[in-house]
Amino acid sequence: MTAIDKLKEVAAFLKYRGIEDSAKEAEILITETLHIDKSKLYTDSLEISEDTLKQIDAITSRRAQGEPIQYIIGHVDFYGMKINVGRGVLIPRPETELLVEEAIKRVKGQGSRVKILDLCTGSGCIAIAIAKHFPDADVYGVDKSGTAIQYATRNATENNVRNVHFIKGDLFSISWDSPESTTPIGKMAFDCIVSNPPYIKTDDIQNLQREIKDYEPVEALDGGKDGLDFYRRILKNASKFLKENGIIILEIGHDQADDMEKIAMNAGFKNVTFIKDYAGIKRIFIGRKNEAK
Repeated sequence: MTAIDKLKEVAAFLKYRGIEDSAKEAEILITETLHIDKSKLYTDSLEISEDTLKQIDAITSRRAQGEPIQYIIGHVDFYGMKINVGRGVLIPRPETELLVEEAIKRVKGQGSRVKILDLCTGSGCIAIAIAKHFPDADVYGVDKSGTAIQYATRNATENNVRNVHFIKGDLFSISWDSPESTTPIGKMAFDCIVSNPPYIKTDDIQNLQREIKDYEPVEALDGGKDGLDFYRRILKNASKFLKENGIIILEIGHDQADDMEKIAMNAGFKNVTFIKDYAGIKRIFIGRKNEAK
């Protein structure tokens, strides 16, 4: 069977199983399996061996059952980088690139030796993207998941980023018995804190797409009853870890801006702004620590 014929077969099957954009996903599954680019797929009459056809059938079945395609192929593109992902780590979303853009924009001009902290780092995509843009900065990523720390460390290595350090811990609390925990965050002050924490309401998780609720780690999704638990914890303590006039940048849910402003004001952040995503939704929260008087 040729690659083109298999492409049509896979696309039709995925469409039958209710997969949106089945043609594009079939294309990804086949090009990844054959290790070819899209142009070769459409310009050459490639014959696929029986063993390879079985491999394609196996991963097609996984996708038809709802497993995210990013887990199947093992990576996702994020901010021009290849980020490895798998079971136990949240899949980076395109909207999170906006968080990175805002962090880069606002850190510029603060000097070359800035310190940046990424909480709930997951795959490390945010920390690595920022560290890559500021090679003289010291960037730290914290996550309580050992699996996430392993993925983040691998992603930094494979993207040739050496100025980022990943530490196992729960937000600002570090697990000192962890071999990854070599730097005392409690003794540091940062120019910028960033985070894309869990912010889905607990009761809403069951209503998410099966790709999310059945496969992605619930601890990376569940933000508590109102989805705001992590924001309260982060903002309550952030000032202790920010330099004077330091900034905190957080990704938030589509309907959380008003609540976030109240939480921030109660935590002492007076200078609060929001950045809208490409759909016009307030997606990025930015707070600045007031200068000492």
